[in-house]
Amino acid sequence: MSLAVIHSRALDGLSAAAVDVEVHLANGLPSFTLVGLADLEVKESRERVRAALQSSGLDFPTNKRITVNLSPADLPKEGARFDLPIALGLLAASGQVDAETLGSFECAGELALSGELRPVRGALAMALALRASGHRRELVLPRGCADEAALVQGLVVREAQHLLDLVNALQPRSDAPLVRVQARPVPPPEAPPDLRDIKGQSAPKRALEVAAAGGLSVLFVGPPGTGKSMLAQRLPSLLPPLPEAEALESAALLSVNGQFHPSRWAQRPFRAPHHSASAPALIGGGSPPRPGEITLAQHGILFLDELPEFHRASLEALREPLETGRVHISRSAHQAEFPARFQLVAAMNPCPCGQLGNPLQSCRCSPDQIARYQGRLSGPLLDRLDLLVEVPVLPPEVLAAAPDGETSATVSQRVAAARDRALSRQGCINALLPAAQLDEHLKLEPAAEAMLHRAAGRLSWSGRSYHRVLRTARTVADLAGSEAITAAHVAEAIQWRRALPGRS
Repeated sequence: MSLAVIHSRALDGLSAAAVDVEVHLANGLPSFTLVGLADLEVKESRERVRAALQSSGLDFPTNKRITVNLSPADLPKEGARFDLPIALGLLAASGQVDAETLGSFECAGELALSGELRPVRGALAMALALRASGHRRELVLPRGCADEAALVQGLVVREAQHLLDLVNALQPRSDAPLVRVQARPVPPPEAPPDLRDIKGQSAPKRALEVAAAGGLSVLFVGPPGTGKSMLAQRLPSLLPPLPEAEALESAALLSVNGQFHPSRWAQRPFRAPHHSASAPALIGGGSPPRPGEITLAQHGILFLDELPEFHRASLEALREPLETGRVHISRSAHQAEFPARFQLVAAMNPCPCGQLGNPLQSCRCSPDQIARYQGRLSGPLLDRLDLLVEVPVLPPEVLAAAPDGETSATVSQRVAAARDRALSRQGCINALLPAAQLDEHLKLEPAAEAMLHRAAGRLSWSGRSYHRVLRTARTVADLAGSEAITAAHVAEAIQWRRALPGRS
């Protein structure tokens, strides 16, 4: 009777919880039992492990009663990541590899029937969890996902291409060690689309600069073909690179979903789901809960094109995350809380036909149709957006005569300087400034304060709208290098808070 314990990790929401894979061999009727709240993919590992061992020329204990326990038993396990730990546990329990050496490793990997190792998602999350645990274990992963785990400093990460690579390395006094993976230099990213590509549209480009400097949400409204999507796609080129802590968090979130590549290290995510996306796809869901688009856009940009075409439930589900930066998902058997600190950029047509306000083509929609179309966006949702920007139609002769605008590199320097002013003053960008600290950090001149109060009363702003205009005015002042907020800064902030065309 033999027992072996292999260390691994299961993905639980966004964390990688420690799991002990216990393999027990006993005399009795031959069987292979797998317990520990495993889903169908995990249970199917029995057949993959059996075939992989036999294809690799290793002995499978066919005449033994095999019990595999994935501990803790109340933690759901999913995926094929436990193929490698189960195979190594069988080999250690049957004496084919050194069980004592195995205790200094954590591993995960999917097995092909030939014994080759295939990548699994969540490698970076595993590495972060192992470092946080304080254990002095080495992490063993398949080639293809070990690179992302090596981005975590302070860990020994080794890679294997085939099960036999591990078997040879785990023999007593072996002279065939596993390859240690070093963090490889990240290649320079591809140049993002440049703001200079957009002809004219000086006002929307200015609004994009303000949004980038303050981390503010923005809604572009205009007829088709005016450049709304082009503006949104150029926002990443205006934002500074992610600091290491935020880059690790963003990469770990994408890794859990199997969407991270080391070449995109420190680049802000840009998520652009189709308007047919459901509420669980945007917010997260499932059983056990998995992150949605707003979480995958953490520290990055969520672009919602054709905003009114999204399902009403999907849009309304954005309201709380826009305020709190987190989303709590509750199911009968499981609860999870995910981060959702993203910058929302949205675009929409002003009416169903899209031509409202177009001087070159008349709108064929009735007032009722326009009201119903714009009514798909609720007042509470619009109240949570910082900038409402109209993108007008420019006649061809105006576009042809438009001079070349500023490049993204030039604008990004002003954005970085404005962000640095905000960080040195209050420790966060303006979008994250708590309402309780507004009076402390927003210094309004008397004329600016009077103008703001008049606009708030005339436009019937809510308290939330009032605070958002204050943050916008603070951002405009930061871009101008001004410590105080003047009437000119407030006036610019007010113009970015206008109602939709045709909507009072």
